Amino acid sequence: MTKPRLITESAPLAALCAAWREADFVTVDTEFMRESTYRAKLCLLQIGPAEGEPVAVDPLANGIDLAPLYDLLARAPVLKVFHAARQDVEVLLPLAGGVPHPLFDTQIAAMVCGFGDSVGYETLVAKLAHGRIDKTQRFTDWARRPLTERQLRYALSDVSHLRVVYQKLAAKLERTGRRSWLDEELATLTDPATYENLPEEAWRRIKVRGGNRRFFAILREVAAWRETEAARRDKPRPWVMRDTALSEIAAQRPRTVKELAKLRSVSQRSAESATGAAILAAVERGLALPDEDCPMLPTRPEKSSAPAALTDLLKVLLTFKSEESGVARKLIASAADLERIAQGQTNGVPALQGWRRELFGDAALDLVNGRLALTVEHGVLRLLACDGAGEREQASVQPLAAAERR
Repeated sequence: MTKPRLITESAPLAALCAAWREADFVTVDTEFMRESTYRAKLCLLQIGPAEGEPVAVDPLANGIDLAPLYDLLARAPVLKVFHAARQDVEVLLPLAGGVPHPLFDTQIAAMVCGFGDSVGYETLVAKLAHGRIDKTQRFTDWARRPLTERQLRYALSDVSHLRVVYQKLAAKLERTGRRSWLDEELATLTDPATYENLPEEAWRRIKVRGGNRRFFAILREVAAWRETEAARRDKPRPWVMRDTALSEIAAQRPRTVKELAKLRSVSQRSAESATGAAILAAVERGLALPDEDCPMLPTRPEKSSAPAALTDLLKVLLTFKSEESGVARKLIASAADLERIAQGQTNGVPALQGWRRELFGDAALDLVNGRLALTVEHGVLRLLACDGAGEREQASVQPLAAAERR
C-alpha cells in the first residue's frame, strides 16, 4: 500500500501545480474547522490529478506558499471536480481570490443522472467506483498536528474514488445530452454573490416571534454591527453576541449605558465598553431611520389558494417525470413551484425555466389547463394529451427504466 503523501513545502507544491495545469481534471476536497472562527479555517486540501496519486496539502505548514495552488484552483483552465462543493467553495473563495473554475459537482450531477434527491457520497462510491469510504475519522480535529497516516488515508480516499465517480457521471451526462442541464445548476454555485454575507442582510437570519417595523429597523442595525464585528475579530457570531440579545436590544431600545446595562443579556462591563458604545450607536441609527425606510415585516407565506387536488395532481406528474427521466424530484421543481403553477402563475417560476420547462414545466401547464390527463392502465401511470381531436397516449413509464439508470 502506497504511503500517503503530505505536501508541507513550497517547492514541491509549485512543481505539482505546474504539472496539474495540463491534466484533464483534478479532484478536490477540503477539511476545515469553524467552531471557533467566523470564517472556516482551511486545515487540509486533498487534490488528485486524472492520472497519478493524489496528495494532501497542509495549509498550516510553516512557511508554505499556497499561491500556485490557489492560482490553479481559481484561474487555471483545468476542470476542478468536487462532491457537494458549496462548503468547499465557501472556504476557498476568500483564500484563492475567486471561485474554483471551471467546476464540476458530482452531487448535482448524480441528481441529474437518476440517483435520487439526496444520494450520499458513500452510495455513489459503492455504486460507481465499487469502493468503500471509511468514515471513522469524520469528526477528527484537522487543525491538530501532526496528522496521522490513518487521517491522511481517510482524507485522500475521497479524492481517489471521486475520479471514477466523476468519469462515470460525466459519460452519462454526455450520453443523455444533459451536460447543459448541469451547467445551469452550477451557475449559482459558481457565482461569488452566493457566498456573500452582507451585514445589512444579517437580521433576516435571526428568528423572532414578532415586532413592528421600528423593531426590525433596530434589529437590522445591531445585527449588521455584530456581523461586521464577528468578521473583524474572526469569531463566531454568538461569541460576539447571541441572537436573543440582539432581539432584546431591538425590543427595549436602550439609549444610555445605564439602560443597556439593565438588559438581561448585557453585562455592566459590556455596556460600559466600546462594545456598549457600538450597540448604542446602532440603536440610534435604527431609531433615526424615517418610518418609510424601516424594513418591511417578514411575511409568512400565504395559505395556498390553489385547489389541493390540483396541487396533488402536479405532485403525481412530477413523480412521473422524475421516474421517467431519472432526474431527482427536488431538482426539477419545489413545492412552492407546484403551488404557483396550480395558482396559474407563470412568471419567475424556476420549474418553468430552461431545461426544467422542457422536462416538466410544459406538461404541468398542460395539466393545469386541461390539455393533459393522468390515467392508470394495468397498474401503469400514463399521460394522455387532450387536443380537441380525441385523447391520444402521450407517454408511459417504462418498467425497466429505473433499473437501467442504475
